[in-house]
Amino acid sequence: MDSGFPGDAKCGQKSIRTLRTGKVFPVEEKIQGDRLYFSSGKTHLIKHPCKKNLALYLGRQIFLTKDTFESSLIPFSIPTSMQVGTPEVTSAHFAGSVLLLVVNQKVYVYDYEANFWTASTGIQHPVSHVSGDNCCYSGNSFCMAELVGTFGGIFSFHSLSQVGLLLVDEQMAMFSYSDHPLNRSFGLPFDYDRALDILIAPGLKGILIFWSEKNLLVSRNSGQLVESVQVREGQRILYNSIVKANITIHSVAANENELAVLTEENNLYYGSLGIQSSSLIKFADQNIWSQEAVLMFTDVGMLEILTPLRDVLFPAFDFQKCRLNIQALLMDPQLQAGVCKVELLQGEFENKMYTIDMNSQLELTALMIPRPGTLPVPLVSVSNPHSLGLQAVICEDGYTYDGNTKHRLNISLKQQHHWGRADPNFTSSIKRPTISTITLDIANKEISCVDLKPLTALISVGCDLEKKIVIQNEFSACYHGVLDPVALQDNYSYIIEREAYDPNFQGQQAKKDLEVHYPYEKLGCPLLAYYDIPWKPVVELWREGKFQEVVEAEYVLLEMNGLFTYTYSLTAGTAGCSAQPQNWTTITKMAGDTASFSWDRENYMSCHDPNYHEPLRWPDVPYQILGGQTENKVVFDQRNGIYIFFISIVDPSYSYCRLETTFSVYVYGAFPLSIFPPEITIVLLTAATLLSVWLAYMIPQLLHTEQGLEGNGFWVRLYQRCRKSGACLWGRC
Repeated sequence: MDSGFPGDAKCGQKSIRTLRTGKVFPVEEKIQGDRLYFSSGKTHLIKHPCKKNLALYLGRQIFLTKDTFESSLIPFSIPTSMQVGTPEVTSAHFAGSVLLLVVNQKVYVYDYEANFWTASTGIQHPVSHVSGDNCCYSGNSFCMAELVGTFGGIFSFHSLSQVGLLLVDEQMAMFSYSDHPLNRSFGLPFDYDRALDILIAPGLKGILIFWSEKNLLVSRNSGQLVESVQVREGQRILYNSIVKANITIHSVAANENELAVLTEENNLYYGSLGIQSSSLIKFADQNIWSQEAVLMFTDVGMLEILTPLRDVLFPAFDFQKCRLNIQALLMDPQLQAGVCKVELLQGEFENKMYTIDMNSQLELTALMIPRPGTLPVPLVSVSNPHSLGLQAVICEDGYTYDGNTKHRLNISLKQQHHWGRADPNFTSSIKRPTISTITLDIANKEISCVDLKPLTALISVGCDLEKKIVIQNEFSACYHGVLDPVALQDNYSYIIEREAYDPNFQGQQAKKDLEVHYPYEKLGCPLLAYYDIPWKPVVELWREGKFQEVVEAEYVLLEMNGLFTYTYSLTAGTAGCSAQPQNWTTITKMAGDTASFSWDRENYMSCHDPNYHEPLRWPDVPYQILGGQTENKVVFDQRNGIYIFFISIVDPSYSYCRLETTFSVYVYGAFPLSIFPPEITIVLLTAATLLSVWLAYMIPQLLHTEQGLEGNGFWVRLYQRCRKSGACLWGRC
């Protein structure tokens, strides 16, 4: 229940209420374990960036809420079995479904869903702080990778697809980064004369907030550039930094686009985290500060000052909430907030996630309606320009009912590498999937545009899971009547001779024949190929059930049952290789026991790549890569039968996906092999031909001799006897 001022009494632009629940009868205070407390003399509030109702209050008491403090809470404690010693908390961080706490210089993990505590392992040195980022798009593959978070100044920057290390030296700090191209230099240095708390704003836009009692800094690009927050009065800059403002910061809160600061001087400051420079304005003096007070954004333009209240009769604390409507506060003419120049900014892409695969392009549109007589300038930015490039065009698109001009913004996005406008030393490695956010905002937007929040979308430059490859099978063996589809579906199986396959895929003969059950449900009717004509499959790319294109990229085949009665039309030499090409034997040795079918875009190296320096020692070996720049094809041995092939697209520049499938081919037209060697067969045929010619000449000659007449009489008498015997058998003797 709520208690406090009747009727939710107003205090200026404030609404104050006290949350008190679950208290009927007084009880003795019983808290299990060691009660935790925050080491700093200040109060902090940490909200889960994905689960909006989950938050942690850090002060002389620590509270974990799952309903944004809408109920009374018992102070947070850690089980005595953890043996933490002094239960002093110096840092905390939400990491997905767990809460990380640094207690007495050790890291502990609390699973708030299962209510289970564990101590971290593998950390040998004392820890003071832990931090990190969270990916709220949990249904997508790039969020599945485990991220360690921040430890001792190590940051996982999703928005930049980098791991950053904060380096501090002689009261100056800078970030270094893990991957190309940022690993070749440091971020710009900034003042770090005292320890700064680092708050990562939600939204994956790369916004970092550094603050202490006497300083406040902001970075919009994951630490590459860190600048001071200014203090303004209207359009006039009062102080270029908080240091010069001579104030003492007590609490800081931020959401995706807003920043609020509560000071010990009983003042509240507010600002926006726009694309351009950040600044704060000071609201009129109000009696809002207390030692236990902390700030919390509950929605766009809605700020709460939260204060826990001790109850002498119950162990659970109540919470007083002072709610502030920022838009209403900005109406004070003394603030000179100005009038927002934009009436509407909208786009269907807001808060959505898109995927851009290699060689793909994404088109987004947005609508802007400015206030009459103004011409605001829209700005489009990406958090990771090394990976994602953009092009934006704005044009007039009609009028509203009241005569305002509508402006349509068309945004084209694709990999920076494919725009062809950036130096290779600026772009990320094209082989590495990355993430970026795109933000559409208004340049020099007035602070009064509270409800006009920037439009943001998350772009995954990586595998498009809707893509797949299909092998064209317009004229199958069933279509031509070579195989019967009914028979194939009736638990059909066939025999592979032991001389034709190797279960270890090394080209060695097996010890016994192999019976193979044909999976018709998966493969359908096989393709048809004539054994004496070099052949290769037609590979098609499909997306969301629609044909996209015929794949011309490089790919490899492997018969899944170990058949080795086929080779290739090209060798390493005739394929024009400058280095020794890879083959299934070398790939299998590299993979070890992990998998037989392990040749893919991750481990493929083209023998035509000038950066591949494997010497060409054996130019006569078969070239096992199909597609690409060569006309290589499969050449079958003189053998009829079914081949079940595994196919994998290995070209690393075609797609981030592992495009793989299986299909079957029926090879026909091969006569059975002779059981005799060809040389013996030729000799026997020649001898039989010569003997036939000799007999055709000699028999007529012999019939005119005495021996020939006697022989002829013998055959006549034999014929007559046989004829007489046959008549007796039929009863005519």
